[in-house]
Amino acid sequence: MEVRQLVWQDGDWNEQDPASTDIEPQLGFTFGNVNHFKDAGVIEELTEQFPDLLLAGCSTAGEIANNEILDDSLVFTLIAFEKTQVEGEYILFSDVENIFEAGKKAARKLDQENLAHVLVLSEGIGVNGSELVRGITDVLPDHVQLTGGLAGDGDNFETTHVFFGEKSTRNKIVVIGLYGDAVNIGHGCFGGWDSFGPDRLITKAENNILYELDDKPALKLYKEYLGDYAQNLPSSGLLFPLSITDEEQDKGLVRTILGVDEENQALIFAGDIPEGSYARLMKANHHRLIDGAHNAAVESVESAGKSNPDLAFILSCVGRRLVLKQRTEEELEAMREVYGTDTIFTGFYSYGEIAPVDDVSVASLHNQTMCITTISEE
Repeated sequence: MEVRQLVWQDGDWNEQDPASTDIEPQLGFTFGNVNHFKDAGVIEELTEQFPDLLLAGCSTAGEIANNEILDDSLVFTLIAFEKTQVEGEYILFSDVENIFEAGKKAARKLDQENLAHVLVLSEGIGVNGSELVRGITDVLPDHVQLTGGLAGDGDNFETTHVFFGEKSTRNKIVVIGLYGDAVNIGHGCFGGWDSFGPDRLITKAENNILYELDDKPALKLYKEYLGDYAQNLPSSGLLFPLSITDEEQDKGLVRTILGVDEENQALIFAGDIPEGSYARLMKANHHRLIDGAHNAAVESVESAGKSNPDLAFILSCVGRRLVLKQRTEEELEAMREVYGTDTIFTGFYSYGEIAPVDDVSVASLHNQTMCITTISEE
């Protein structure tokens, strides 16, 4: 397996690793500013060079190009497999009844025989990511794991695009299947937020809307905790996510607030809020967030049994970037300590991350989390 990475920024191409120019890639990923996907000229220039390339990608809240975090760019990561087969499919959400069915339909388009792993890229706004993940995993064989994430739009939350084949559009989901015994996949997922306050029972919720905690209006209670930050909701909610746990979970899911409903005193989240579970407020701790990136990398190494993978596919939440600010690249540095210098980094800052919490769990939607998928060939 060989990896080549190119960056288009400020009207110029930049080769991240000039020594890897002589490959014939089957699979490519492109991540970048949403405006670049509306003008596909740069992408067309690349696909003309590699006419057999299966290229997928999405808009972001920041692109990862090996050891850098970029904005207003397009990062292309091209992968040449020696023994692994690749298949990609897409659907539009508008073609199906609901998000759950969209996930099922996308997964059914992939050939199930010899399927080893599935990567997913999805529209990032107005999507219940939990339902999407449930739909996909409902169709996949039990031994096949799912990782990926939701597209971003900086800190604007206005429009996201997903790219596949010849063009990018809104309301699209792309699934990429990796096939065969040669591909080695690892995955790790970690947060790093500090929790505070008591655990509160979720007494009324529907899908991704939280109405009551301990039989009290959720929005009112949340505002009491936030104090002066409450006046900047929902954007300030990125700084104070919720950890959701139940009796069966050792590791809670993190949920980010996307909106508030003043009339019903409710909070609207990016993924499901299960009634009967427990919620606890969380706040940022810079050191623990960076340690979380390190721990996610360690988990991926343990999962794959390989300490220096060829490629690390990295998804970190936009909320982490807004908290870490100029320290954001320390996430990459913490992961580099685990993988060494030979592993190529690609990925983006997202509106939601998709991964299992361990080797035996089914994939879930996460927020405010660092999720890593490593890819190598035996």
